[in-house]
Amino acid sequence: MRMIAPMMLAGLALSAAGCAGEEAGSGGAGAVDLRSATGETMARASVTQGADGASVSIEAAGLQAGTYGVHVHTTGRCDAPAFESAGAHWNPTTRQHGTQNPQGPHQGDLPNLTVGADGRGTVAFVIPGAQLTGGDAPMMDADGAAVVVHADPDDYRTDPSGNSGARIACGVLAASS
Repeated sequence: MRMIAPMMLAGLALSAAGCAGEEAGSGGAGAVDLRSATGETMARASVTQGADGASVSIEAAGLQAGTYGVHVHTTGRCDAPAFESAGAHWNPTTRQHGTQNPQGPHQGDLPNLTVGADGRGTVAFVIPGAQLTGGDAPMMDADGAAVVVHADPDDYRTDPSGNSGARIACGVLAASS
């Protein structure tokens, strides 16, 4: 399901530590490649700020057919091979994981990414009320954030990560200075 509102992005740069990224200029959209531990591009993530919250869009371009959990993680690092350096899911509201969990969700919990036989798939989602920069708990804090693709689908209820398995692709989001 696509839920994208018109959005503006002011001063957000997306870069990757060990991953290729692009910078976004004032008013533009930003994107970062999500790469495997071997450096292969598996997907591309875009984030923008809108009036209703932060929009995250992920387009697969190299994953095998299947369903994958995707999340925004707290730390802007993607150290291979396991990408554990990305930390936990972005969770400034200190809730539990999952939209089907009565005590959830984390703000970094996104819908699953479904990939077809051609290796392509797209998921887009607005994180209600989320701020990329500024405010009390921005996604793009001093150490940035990461978008991570997991090996398995998210079950949307099991804390802390929805039983979504190993981290198989990662890209770093960093606020411009």
